[in-house]
Amino acid sequence: MTTPSPSGHKHWSNRLAFIIATTGAAVGLGNIWRFPYITGQNGGGAFVVVYVICVLLVGIPLVLAEMAIGHSAQKNPLDALRTLAKKHNASEHWRWVGLLGLITLTVILSFYSVIGGFSLYYLFKALSGTFNHASASTVALVWQQLVTHPWQMLFWHSLFMLMTMGVISAGVINGLERATKIMMPALYIILFVLVACAAKIGDFHRAFLYLFHPNWHLINAHIVISALGHAFFTLALGAGALLTYASYSKPNSTLLGSVIPVVILDVLVAFLSGLAIFPLVFAFHLPVTSGPGLMYQALPIAFAHIHGGQWLGVLFFLLLLFAAWTSSINLAEPIIATLSQRAYASRRSSAWLIGFVAWALGIASLLSFNILAHVQWHHHTVFDLISSTSTDYLLPLGGLGFAVFAGWVMSPATLKASICKSSVVFYSWLWLTRIVAPLAILLILL
Repeated sequence: MTTPSPSGHKHWSNRLAFIIATTGAAVGLGNIWRFPYITGQNGGGAFVVVYVICVLLVGIPLVLAEMAIGHSAQKNPLDALRTLAKKHNASEHWRWVGLLGLITLTVILSFYSVIGGFSLYYLFKALSGTFNHASASTVALVWQQLVTHPWQMLFWHSLFMLMTMGVISAGVINGLERATKIMMPALYIILFVLVACAAKIGDFHRAFLYLFHPNWHLINAHIVISALGHAFFTLALGAGALLTYASYSKPNSTLLGSVIPVVILDVLVAFLSGLAIFPLVFAFHLPVTSGPGLMYQALPIAFAHIHGGQWLGVLFFLLLLFAAWTSSINLAEPIIATLSQRAYASRRSSAWLIGFVAWALGIASLLSFNILAHVQWHHHTVFDLISSTSTDYLLPLGGLGFAVFAGWVMSPATLKASICKSSVVFYSWLWLTRIVAPLAILLILL
């Protein structure tokens, strides 16, 4: 149990708690749901290589930049930028970068809850034995029975949001830290079990080559931009979540030793997810380009035709639920921290208020699968527009703001005290943050 600082600001009980919780913010649906299908749509290993390069050259510098702001200020995103701007004689308008992050988090939480509801629904179906020896048409019917019934989707969406806010309203230690300490190790265990099963019953050799033996001629501008955008999404960059978790770390600590394990675990989970899914996809001749429906429409076909497939399916959808749940808990935390720290409302009241707003926004995404399916812009549904706008535009904009603020507004002495003691490492990071990362983000936006 931790003790609040004199200002009342709480801190993680130890470094391990900080690493686990921050990993919970980064590791989630981006790794387990999005990484496999976007890899399948972008040529496999070619995409993976570019993605890793983007994580190293852009992801790590920006994670440190965003965290350094929170660590230095020990405040929520809105107040952190305002306080540090004033300290460094810069415009207080920088606080709007923090506000943009909070809006982005609310939007992402709204559609995350819909996907989390899908995971609950499919976990229930797997437990009930629906997929046992099911044909492809039966599996497709399960999906259609969900998305064509808005009231059923609303039930699962609502249940998932209640689960999320129930945890986070309990607080940083009793809720957030305790939940992630349980769910994150469970997620890793389940993922390793799934990889072992896929290696035994799937085409593991072909999947391994597909992921890690790139066809260099496939690399083009589209793959580079997709990989860069996915690095933002999977690391939870640009919305203030990482800033908030760093603000709970103790002021006399440094960040580099915590950030490296978080990034390694984040990339590792993405790779393990690919190794759990693609062997089954290849063994059962499923299309790698299935897109967002790869999880829900393709994999149950594989589970239906393998020995012990029901329990493998249960484990998989439990994993997906944990990923969605930990992500949603960690997405909501910065918004709730801001409301409660600024004394607008208690933590519990803030949690349920934000939960209601995100739940209401999520209804628009939910209805785009049925009642609003005809409402499209350039063949994009409401769900597509909400998810792509937040991940492809708002997150990079926020990341650009954090990079410029940390790299050009904050003093090197303040940053060095937060990041690391090594001058060589620090100034290498500063060069990447000031020059390389902003140029890469502008590439995404353009």
